[in-house]
Amino acid sequence: MPQSRHPRPRAPLVLGPFTALLLAFVAISSPVRAQEDEEPQVHAEVTIDGALRDEIRGYRGAVRDIVKHALKDGQAYESLADLCRRAPKRLSGSPGSAAAVALAQAMMKSAGFENVRLEPVMVPHWEPGDLARVRVLTPARGITTPLPIVPLGGSVATPADGIEAEVVEVPSIEALRALEPATVRGKIVYFDRPMDPTMITTFQAYGGAVKQRTLGAVEAGKLGAVAVLIRSVTTLKDDEPHTGAMRYDDGVPRIPAAALSYLAADRLSALIARGEPVRLALELDCKWFEDEQSYNVVGEIVGREKADEVLVVGGHLDSWSIGDGAHDDGAGCMQSVEALRILLRLGLKPRRTIRCVLFMNEENGLRGGTAYHLAHREEMAKHVLALEADAGGFTPRGFSTDARPEGKRILEEIARLLVNVDADKVWGGGGGADISPMAADGVPLVGYRPDSHRYFDVHHSRHDVFASVNERELELGAACMASLLYIVADLEATLPRNGR
Repeated sequence: MPQSRHPRPRAPLVLGPFTALLLAFVAISSPVRAQEDEEPQVHAEVTIDGALRDEIRGYRGAVRDIVKHALKDGQAYESLADLCRRAPKRLSGSPGSAAAVALAQAMMKSAGFENVRLEPVMVPHWEPGDLARVRVLTPARGITTPLPIVPLGGSVATPADGIEAEVVEVPSIEALRALEPATVRGKIVYFDRPMDPTMITTFQAYGGAVKQRTLGAVEAGKLGAVAVLIRSVTTLKDDEPHTGAMRYDDGVPRIPAAALSYLAADRLSALIARGEPVRLALELDCKWFEDEQSYNVVGEIVGREKADEVLVVGGHLDSWSIGDGAHDDGAGCMQSVEALRILLRLGLKPRRTIRCVLFMNEENGLRGGTAYHLAHREEMAKHVLALEADAGGFTPRGFSTDARPEGKRILEEIARLLVNVDADKVWGGGGGADISPMAADGVPLVGYRPDSHRYFDVHHSRHDVFASVNERELELGAACMASLLYIVADLEATLPRNGR
């Protein structure tokens, strides 16, 4: 799939209503969405048929074999190393994303998947450019070098000679909306909202802080601001900035947006706290281009009896152009491929079809998830479950799901077979962004849940490299996914659908 080196510039992304809604889901809601004090537990009020319980427990030996195979002969770690080495920067529309598509297709064919194919999807093409700099002009006081920043995904560039303006600091979108336009007009708005360190689940802390990244430019633009800066949405206090998607709305001026590193945000806040006006110079040369042809990569284990009933498993193949995209979401993609590979190597062919889908363009558009849903809308009534892995390659803890109580109780019984891996928990909540369009059709969604405490140290930053991934944790996660998928796909009874 050749890439044009000099594609025609295109207008910045303005989201349609459906895409905007999905991006809001990605950016603002947690993949878990459980209450902070919720404990994963079996629902005592929902019983499970004794015969079904015994059938599930009969898979104990299969789960043991899957885990042992993953720890002894697993290939997820090796596959991830190959992906990060050959296609480390995979933002949609880029040469890296095209290389990743070709590599993933070859991996599926080599592993013996059936019906391996590329399903087309047109994706946005944005590049961060080579220049991202913000300098303190007045008062300089101790800050003699540029503050580390990274453009937010989808930002427009500054004028060629940059932007010079006074900065106004606000803690939130709500605080900005409370200001008079005259206070903001002609200035750079700086959102200083860190992730809440008191939240036990870091995804919930992320959900509380990320709104400034996604909506900040829109809200600041409404009030006449000339640019937006945010404190990076991360738990790590260092000088590496973290990027992520932002959006524009029709009818609102499109202003440049960037993220400061955590420590740079601290330095800027301390300077502002002295009470004197602070003036900054901002330069960005990011660019928008015409949409590009790309693909979701698909491969299957066809069911031995109920081949028309389908379980989907996958992650998103695209990643930001800083770091390797190892945890986000190379890990989830390679674990999804590995889950099917393990079943094939062990000769475990389930009743139903398990379909691996590596989605393109989750990070800045969700085009892959939307395209899959549209292409397979006639099959949705036969989609039994969709499982997404997009929370990093850390230690497995269990799963989250939006399954109704009867389905959730079955998943809880299955997860109990993973107690020796400490991955037997099932939380109420969501499944993931790419599979979210299937929810409207009653497909139960499941999210693979690794430990979250280190995820936002690396998320969307240069820290997200292959060296940060632990082999044993990655392989165990693939085993957990393979176990749940195999049992749901092989049970005599079909998992109950969600009500509409």
